[in-house]
Order: sequence, then structure tokens, then C-alpha cells
Amino acid sequence: MKNKLIPKFNLSDIDSPDFKEDSVREVIILPLLKALGYQESHIVRSKGLKHPFLKVGSKKQPITLIPDYLLKIDESYAWVLDAKSPNEGIIDGDNVAQVFSYSMHPEIRSKFFALCNGRAFSLFRQDVKEPILYFYLKDIEDYFDALLSYLSPTSFQSGKEFKYENTKNYKNDCLFDYLKRPLLEEIVVKKQTAKRHFGVHGYFTKQAWNVVQAYIENFSKKGDLVLDPFGGSGVTAIEAMMVDRRAIHLDLNPMSTFLVEGLAIPVSIASLQESFEKVKAEYLIHEPKTAKQIKEALAKYPYPKDMRLPKGSDVEVVQDLFSKKQLAQLSCLKHFIIKEKNADVKKSLLLMFSGLLNKVNLTYHSSKGRTAGRGNSSVFAYYRYRIAKDPASIDLMKYFESRLKKISDAKKDIQYKITSDNFDDLKIIQGTATNLSFIKKESIDYIYTDPPYGKKIPYLDLSVMWNAWLDLKVTEEDYALEAIEGGEHDKSKDEYNSLMIQSIQEMYRVLKFDRWMSFVFAHKDPEFWHLIIETAEHCGFEYAGAVAQKNGQTSFKKRQNPFTVLSGQLIINFKKVRKPKSIMKAALGMDIGDIVMQTIEGIIAKNNGATLEQINDELIIKGLELGFLDLMKKEYSDLTPILLDTFDFDEKTELFTIRQDRRFTTHIDLDLRVKYYLISYLRRMERENKVTTFDEIVLHIMPLLKNGITPEQQTISNVLEDIADRFDENCWKLKKQGQLDIF
Repeated sequence: MKNKLIPKFNLSDIDSPDFKEDSVREVIILPLLKALGYQESHIVRSKGLKHPFLKVGSKKQPITLIPDYLLKIDESYAWVLDAKSPNEGIIDGDNVAQVFSYSMHPEIRSKFFALCNGRAFSLFRQDVKEPILYFYLKDIEDYFDALLSYLSPTSFQSGKEFKYENTKNYKNDCLFDYLKRPLLEEIVVKKQTAKRHFGVHGYFTKQAWNVVQAYIENFSKKGDLVLDPFGGSGVTAIEAMMVDRRAIHLDLNPMSTFLVEGLAIPVSIASLQESFEKVKAEYLIHEPKTAKQIKEALAKYPYPKDMRLPKGSDVEVVQDLFSKKQLAQLSCLKHFIIKEKNADVKKSLLLMFSGLLNKVNLTYHSSKGRTAGRGNSSVFAYYRYRIAKDPASIDLMKYFESRLKKISDAKKDIQYKITSDNFDDLKIIQGTATNLSFIKKESIDYIYTDPPYGKKIPYLDLSVMWNAWLDLKVTEEDYALEAIEGGEHDKSKDEYNSLMIQSIQEMYRVLKFDRWMSFVFAHKDPEFWHLIIETAEHCGFEYAGAVAQKNGQTSFKKRQNPFTVLSGQLIINFKKVRKPKSIMKAALGMDIGDIVMQTIEGIIAKNNGATLEQINDELIIKGLELGFLDLMKKEYSDLTPILLDTFDFDEKTELFTIRQDRRFTTHIDLDLRVKYYLISYLRRMERENKVTTFDEIVLHIMPLLKNGITPEQQTISNVLEDIADRFDENCWKLKKQGQLDIF
């Protein structure tokens, strides 16, 4: 069957002087396009494009660009193909530059472009200088599979699609299919309900534990190996172990690996308590309080000296972040901790000590109207070492005791899941995401990671105080490998981008085929979104969709700037498959309004009504996916008038819905439309205290479904069974809200 698809070219006349560019089009290109699966409706010939910059003559006439073939899928241009005569080059030079300019045109914006001279075929990606595929036409049989994987109509996608899926059994391991995992909806954040994370130790960023756990459970099975190469505070690794997976926690910052090991390492709570009491007793005997005692302690006990703080700090060296009394008491306490002989207990005590540093320093300030111990240090509040105007003074031992309770509670929380028997299933490694050579190729089952974002947080710079007190070494090589912009080493955006690209390449290498990677995106610059997507696609990942995930209440700034401020973050999901599809960017010559309206109707249909914020977030995702977010900012700075003019709005629920007895104006997935109209109709019957039969339901919603494919009654019946209960033989009522949530 495959051999029948491969075009057979008659190349005997190719050396004839009469075999020119038009012959290449008719004899070579058209049969090739047909073999790839393109119909006439997909092929746009010789479309005139006005050059976006260049004009000629005194009257400044615009230059017209005319590509030979544009291949169109779902109203977007997937790739450009230009014919050349047999004696012309198609690997480099002006011909390649010409076709590249077609692909870059605002009305086209295709990721791929190709050239064919009758003898050979070359395929390029915009972000790669050399051809990604080059072969002689006589050898096409050897390259046809690769050609299909890159250029067939099914090799492209228009971003995330809305689908209606029955996921009743999606957690059943017997039915677990990695490739058919659904994208999760937004998850309500449970911030303080897990003692293993809340209150253990401050860190600069921390993912919501229940969100991470839900993603791990959705995209992996028990016993699978989960990786977080930007491990941070260790939420991914700990939660993987909590749901019976194995885990690798990797981070460049030694403070990160210290925290995770100190939390996870199994110890007897009784032994920890006993060692704590011993340390406490020794400390209280030798506690430096008077000026003389403080002076003697500073001479006797080691503390960080002359370690420089990052630029922008209010003081130059670590010891100046502390009063002499604080230095003396901290160094005294540490002295007795490190005398502990049990290595695991010592790590737990040092974790308690490290958490204490957040409160015992001159940058620490109490929150207004609260006790001295209820506050924060500037490094977490402002991401710099800023001396407080009125530093809060706290009793060191009192808060060291509170650290014991928090660490003990955390360890009790995990003690049945992370034990001496399975601790080896948790690998905690200091290292760089750019080099995962210690992990075998295709050995990881799932990746969930929250990478650093540009200039936002220079982790190593901000960790100097902790790393200094804990004697954790940070090398110049570590700073060179840290994926940030700016910082003490003034790293460039190009350096940051390069390190992120290397990291994504390594993640692709170690992930198994048919497995997932979830990438937290919290950057304000759309350019970085495209860097992630294009790098992932270049490696071989297939984009599967992004989900808006809030961290809390929506800010006023977000409401005022709906398309410029993310309320929370996006979680970008990728699949590693053998024949990945590429996202097509929207051509800016098309009507962006159609995409906007389809996106609005899609999110309303999927959620059975959507808030303004949900609509805004979905449009941000679509704008990022298809590359027109900047244009949308200008044309749709305020969606409210359009929404109120087009949809119904419920002031109590703040939901926009399709107007009663009105059709969708854009193409929405058939099952999703059926589900939406069924729920809307049954809710109305419920409000009116009426019952309805199957025939009445069909009679009501069938006229509303004349958009695209009209369903059979069986389709309606299947969806109805998912969302409603039958009673009195043939009458139906909507399932209760809790039951509906399952679906």
C-alpha cells in the first residue's frame, strides 16, 4: 500500500533544455503534493504578497512577492514550496533566502518552507540554517516516511482543541493509556493543607502541592519515574513519592538539594526530639546574652565571614545582615547541632536551623499589626537583601522550638510514604538541567518542572545567606550554568535562552516515547513562550495544550490589563511521540475576530458558561499558540462590550452563556455542542419544575445543531446518559452538581 502512495517520477527529460521551472511544477510538484495527501482546496498557487518593508520607484510602489505554492490547512498556512529549474541551487544562497522571506510574511507565517528543482528536494525550518531534510527525487522512496511526518496535512495542528471526553475511568490503571491522558482543568489550590510543605522552610517559588500531585497522577502510573530538573523546594519529588512513584530531584542550587534531603530523609521522631532537647540544653547553658558573652562567642564559634552579597543589597557581606547578638547566638546554636553523631538527625536539625535564618536577621520585619514572629525577610518579599527599617527582634530558642514542631509534623506527614526501605527511590542531586548524562536515554516516565524565568529571581544570588551558613559550596561554573538573565554575573538574554534550549533538549532525550512533559510558564514576555514551544517542537515534542492555573485571587492589575498580565500561570503540556505535529501560526491577513469568537464559544461550551477571566485566559493561550497576542491586545483591549452584545450574562454567577435558543456561530466539536445544549435545556426545565422526555429533548436541540455535522439520535442519547438520570421510563433530569463534576 505504501509503495502505491509514493510518486513515480519520469526524470528522463530533466536534462533537456525544455525542462524548466514550469515542468518542475507540473511533472514533479503536483504529483508529490497529491501523494502527501493534499487536495486542490489545500493548494494556493502564486498568491501575491505585498512586501512588508520594501518599495521601489519615485512613487514608492510596493514590491509583490509571489510564492509558487502555499499549503493551507484550517485557514492557516502550514508550509511554502517554491519550484526552481533543474540547474538552480536549493540548499543555500538567494533562492533559499527568497522562500524564507515568503514563510516570514505576516500573511503567511509558516514554520516550514521547501524548494524543489526537479532533481532534489530541500526542506527548512525557520529556526534552522541548514536543511532539515534533503534528498534526490530518484531516492524519494527512502525519504517518503520522513516527508510525510513533516509535511502531510495531518502533521499540523492549530493549537489546543476543545473536546468533550468521558473520563469516568481515567484513573483506572487497567485502562491507563499514556497517550490518551486528558488535559486537566484548573485545580483549586490548597495552600496550607499539607504539613510536608507549608511552614517547613521558605523558598523563592513553590508550586501548589495538590496541583503537582494531580498532574503526576494524571500523566503517570504507580512505580513510574518522575523527573523535575529545576526542582526548587522539592514539591514534585515529594509528591511523586506520596503517590507511589519514584522521583529524581535536580537543582543547581545546593540550598535546594539540602532542603529536600533534610525534609525527606527518614528519621525517628523520638530520636529527633531527644537530640533537639540535648542541643537546647547545651545552648541554653552557653547562650550569649551579655556584651561580653557575645564577644566571646564570636571569637569561639565560626560564622560566615566576608562572603559577598549580590549587587543591590543594602550591605556588602553576609555577616552584616545580622546584629552581633544574632551572629553569636546562631553560631553557638549551630556549633551544638553539628556535634550530633547521627548524620540523618543532624540533617534534620540543620534544616530547622536553616529555616530559623529567615527570622533571625536584620532584613526580617514583622507584618503590620502582628506579633514579631509573624512576618517575612526581604529576600522573599522583595527578592533582594534589604535591611528592615525596624528589624523585628525574636527569641531564637522560642522559634527554634517552633521549627521542631513544623519539621516533626512534616516528617510525620510523609513517614509512611518515604521510608528507609524506599528512600533510594528518591534521587536528590545537585546539578544542571543542561546535562542529564547521569540519566539513561528514554528512562523517565513523566517530567513536571517549573523553570526559572529571565530576570525574575536570581536563585543563587538570593541563596548566599543560607549557603554561607550551611557551608554549601557554589562554584563559578554553577553561576555560569544558572539559567537567568542579569544577576550578579550580568548574564544576557541570549545566554539564558541558550541554557533553556539545552535543558529542553536534555529533557527530550531522557523522556520515554509516548510520555508527557508539563512545563510551568509564568513569564511576561510572549517571546519566551515561543522559545519554549519552538525548541520543544524542534527536539521532537508535540504541543498538547496549555491550561490556566491560578495561584489565588485575581489582581486588580489583571482585571485592568486582561491580555498583558497572567493571573497565576500556564501549565504547558507536551507529548513525546514518534510523529509529532507542529503548531501553525495564524496568518495575520486573516480575520482574527473569527478565532476570538470561536475561542469564546469554545470555552463557554466546555464549561457550560464562562467568566470574563476564563475567557481572557483562554484567549491569551490561543494568542500565544498562534502568535497574534500583540494584535489582540490592540483590537480587543476590552472584551466586555462584545460579550454583552453577543451573549447572555448572569450577574449572580458572573457567567456568559450562549443566548437562549441561539446557535453557535463558529464550528465547535459536535459532542461538545450536544453536551452544552443538553445541559442548558435540562437546567431550564429544572428551574421551571418541568420534566422532559427524550423525544422532546431531541425536538428542542436538533434545530440548534445545524452548524456543521448534525448528530444522530444515538449521539444525543450517549451524551445524555453521561449528564442526566432517567426516571419514569423515558423522562430525564440533570444529574446533581457533584455527579456532573465527575464528567
